[in-house]
Amino acid sequence: EFGFDYLRDNGMASSKDEQVQRGHYLAIIDEVDSILIDEARTPLIISGPTSQSTHQFDKYKASVEALVRRQTQLCTELAADAKKLLDEGDKDGAGRALFKIKLGQPRNRLLMRYMEDPDMRRLLEKTELSLYQDAQKKELFVIKEELYFTIDEKAHDADLMEMGREFLSPGDTEAFTLPDLGTLYADIDTDLSLDDEQKAAAKEEAQVRMDSQAEKIHNISQLLKAYCIFEKDVQYVVKDDKVIIVDENTGREMPGRRWSDGLHQAVEAKEGVSIEKETQTFATITIQNYFRLYEKLAGMTGTAETEAAEFHDIYRLDVLPIPTNAPNIRIDDNDQV
Repeated sequence: EFGFDYLRDNGMASSKDEQVQRGHYLAIIDEVDSILIDEARTPLIISGPTSQSTHQFDKYKASVEALVRRQTQLCTELAADAKKLLDEGDKDGAGRALFKIKLGQPRNRLLMRYMEDPDMRRLLEKTELSLYQDAQKKELFVIKEELYFTIDEKAHDADLMEMGREFLSPGDTEAFTLPDLGTLYADIDTDLSLDDEQKAAAKEEAQVRMDSQAEKIHNISQLLKAYCIFEKDVQYVVKDDKVIIVDENTGREMPGRRWSDGLHQAVEAKEGVSIEKETQTFATITIQNYFRLYEKLAGMTGTAETEAAEFHDIYRLDVLPIPTNAPNIRIDDNDQV
């Protein structure tokens, strides 16, 4: 609540009388490692409903589902090829097949099973390191174009490839290219057959067309993320016709929180629950950046010593172990398996 008070004071309060916080002088935090380390990057966000909702997730859901099934089939075939190539001694070919699966479907079950084998994991890592070098950029581009779409799990990003664009809009791959408004406006301005009112109407029509195109591309990208990155009962659960986010650090449900940029709506469309109205962000700050505002920072926890390096590097805080007030009678034997 301190963080949200800060956001309201600095983003929504219209006068000093409406502000509730004083200066940030001293903070003493209980379970400090949980707050400053585990939850450090968690953003505090104040958001509200948009004036109008233009999403079309329900419209594109079926076609994106079909696209994901096609990519799953392709990755399953690649997994079989990788095993066959490895058995034949073609490590380079097997490594490229594994890398292609990781690009196209990082949560593919066969790939995850293969990664339990240390030799196959090392082979994939070696191939990945090689292909991300500048000298191999052309080959990396060719590999990506042999997929319907690519997924970057770490960056939470999805990119539709030429095969995917052709699958979704056969014969019209330009459907996923945004028009150059500057060029369109220039053409309209130099069109002598149009008067000023017609030019204004033509520009407005071009803007609406571009907005619709951008919304379509964004919706499809978010649906791809929902299907390929976010897994039910891992990142979220479905209860009472709602998608509820699960904290990845604690495993606790976080009702009331929503992913931004339409991602939550995409997951709602995927699960077939009611798609709630889109929200817009009014103010945001991470927990880490909020506590950095304090001149003096301290805290207590029973498990800080293992995080001592992070406390020092991020917050310039030293960890001081406090001895027990009575002699420790616990006997620490060696672990037995």
